[in-house]
Amino acid sequence: MDRYPTVEEVTGSARRLVSRFPGAARLRRIGVSRAGRPILMLSVGDGPHHVLVVARPHPDEPVGGATALALAELVARGDGPSPATVPAAVTWDIVLCLDPDGAALSKGIEAATAGPGPSLDAYFRAAYRPVAAEQPEWAPLEDRRLPESEALFRVIDELRPFLQCSLHGIEAGGSWVQSTRDLPGLAAPFAASAAALGIPLQRGTFDALYWENPAPGVYVLPPPDSTGRLAAGSEKIGLSTWCAPQRYGGATAIIEVPMWATGQADDLSPHPDAVRALRDLAGLVRDGGQQVTAVLDKARAFLPSPEDDPSRRVLEWMADGLYDLVAESWQPLARQAAEASHPDDPRRLTTAQVRALDVVARRQPLRAAGLLSRLLKAADDPAAPALGRDLDELCTAWSTDFERSLSLRWIPVRHQTRLQTRTAVAAAEAALPSLR
Repeated sequence: MDRYPTVEEVTGSARRLVSRFPGAARLRRIGVSRAGRPILMLSVGDGPHHVLVVARPHPDEPVGGATALALAELVARGDGPSPATVPAAVTWDIVLCLDPDGAALSKGIEAATAGPGPSLDAYFRAAYRPVAAEQPEWAPLEDRRLPESEALFRVIDELRPFLQCSLHGIEAGGSWVQSTRDLPGLAAPFAASAAALGIPLQRGTFDALYWENPAPGVYVLPPPDSTGRLAAGSEKIGLSTWCAPQRYGGATAIIEVPMWATGQADDLSPHPDAVRALRDLAGLVRDGGQQVTAVLDKARAFLPSPEDDPSRRVLEWMADGLYDLVAESWQPLARQAAEASHPDDPRRLTTAQVRALDVVARRQPLRAAGLLSRLLKAADDPAAPALGRDLDELCTAWSTDFERSLSLRWIPVRHQTRLQTRTAVAAAEAALPSLR
């Protein structure tokens, strides 16, 4: 079946691969999660140079598990098309799931997106994404490291990878790669793979609006002293696991592939009224957040406490200013667009850039609504069913409008996996010459 594998299925497949290739593949535990779940790493090959692959850094992005298995199989067979997949030259060390606790809370995603024509509505009702401070790649946000983060930092220090590939997915849009340094030679095979699979490149992305953009869909982390970079991420990005390989001359490539694609992801035409569009999107995320928070206000008394329930922590985090923070982060873009004086002015926003922000505006309230809906269904308070019905109506209406407004089409899981696999290999090949 063309669907995402569960964490248990990924682990079982990894064990079988080790049995099939006993001389080439090894599986070991590199740490344990906060809840005591094992964090496993599958190593394939025995080359002196290492590529470190990290799957499921975000639990609501399940494509990484499928890609992890595809990469392991490719290298174990020893017949890959690239020098970077020759087992005697390069060892691929693949963390099968960096956030197993979060994946357990997102376990319904695989079933929700299986079968023909899966819906955004079903996806958001099953997805879980932790608060920023509990996301392992970003754990230093609050000057503390999670055990999952510590496990990854230890592996980076042990292996000193010349490349780390972080496998991510996006609900809707196009595909793109963010890297901690320019990787010449990556852009062409990445674009060719995406085109062959019918997946658009993301030309302008919310994650890297201020990053260098040397090629379509390719973004490079700007210098530490760049004044614009903070709008694209944490001020502590240098402490993250993304930047850790730099200690040893290595790079990190964050590979994003969409679940649903929109043809507007690569539309470089100037947006006809970006200022108004950004104002409308700010209103969309604020209004949606307020509606979810209004339901949360009525349910707080009988829901699990934030200290005991990670989903409740997410809801409180989002209600405590996140919607406003997202909306306000676009004000500099709106000011720049308003100051643009002619059609070729670089401050004008493209349709692709506005649509990337459209995805953010729509998904934030939907993430919260999906989490709250699940909590209400599990609650035994008499008020829960009525509140749940109100929230269900919002989820369905918002998801339907999301799909219609961006003309979304589902990307088969096998295509998502192939693009991510090919891009990881291309990134490794692009980084490998620096070792010779």
